[in-house]
Amino acid sequence: MKSGFVNIIGNPNVGKSTLMNRLVGERISIITSKAQTTRHRIMGIVNGASGDGGLGSEHGDFQIVYSDTPGILRPGYKLQESMMRFVKGAVQDADVILYVTDTVEGAAVGGGPMERSAEVVENIKASGIPTIVIINKIDLSTPEAVGAMVERWQALLPDAQVTASSALLGFNTEGLLSRVLELLPEGDPYYDRDALTDRSLRFFASEIIREKILLNYSKEVPYSVEVAIEEYREEATIDRIRAVIYVSRASQKGIVIGHKGEKLKKVGTAARHDLEEFLGKKVFLELFVKVADGWRDNDSALRRFGYEE
Repeated sequence: MKSGFVNIIGNPNVGKSTLMNRLVGERISIITSKAQTTRHRIMGIVNGASGDGGLGSEHGDFQIVYSDTPGILRPGYKLQESMMRFVKGAVQDADVILYVTDTVEGAAVGGGPMERSAEVVENIKASGIPTIVIINKIDLSTPEAVGAMVERWQALLPDAQVTASSALLGFNTEGLLSRVLELLPEGDPYYDRDALTDRSLRFFASEIIREKILLNYSKEVPYSVEVAIEEYREEATIDRIRAVIYVSRASQKGIVIGHKGEKLKKVGTAARHDLEEFLGKKVFLELFVKVADGWRDNDSALRRFGYEE
């Protein structure tokens, strides 16, 4: 069978998480329009077996371990340094790299957003790892502009396959499975054949809550917040979850809670609805807000939140 790690890399806001969810067929990564939505490296596992009639069954037995990674950035504090270590690790341990750009930043190849990722692109080029460059969001551009971007990227990464798609609309994403399988090595599966991800329910609960914070607050607040699940109790008909939202400054606590708790209640309601859909059962969700001064630059806090070993 074919098996291996397919790591998704690129700048913020190019659609990496949307592509990941599309390829896995499940909502694994949270998605917002804000940069730095993805902080961790998140794996989604796709299994195929010949003759089962499922996804890619015509290709024989396979296991693809997709990996979504944080957007490439210049670190401004220790949290972002940890995020960039996830990206560097994803370049080093991939069997196949999916480098995602889009038609917005693609118009500025050689400048703008590309300056930030130039080192990563050079590392990919030097690695010799099979790479597919995906120009995403082609629904926002013209065929002529997309064609020019394909030529630029083929010049930047001559050994890579370059393709254009729309992860949001699912255009030209089905063919990626065949391309990935052509490049994957043969080997045994890395995870159980019924596994979907390497992450726990606690992790997904915290990510869904953080997604609602990203959607409901502006400026620095969403980037100063971390969510920790203090209790997760599974029962037959309901899951009971107690979560703490940590902010990095005392002044942010009142902003997150809002007047008479209205903002926090709104976040909790939205998160509970998504959790119930995700889990397929009722959820009782309690949210609390605490201050962890400067946690984004604190080694012990970063270890506690899973950013450092």
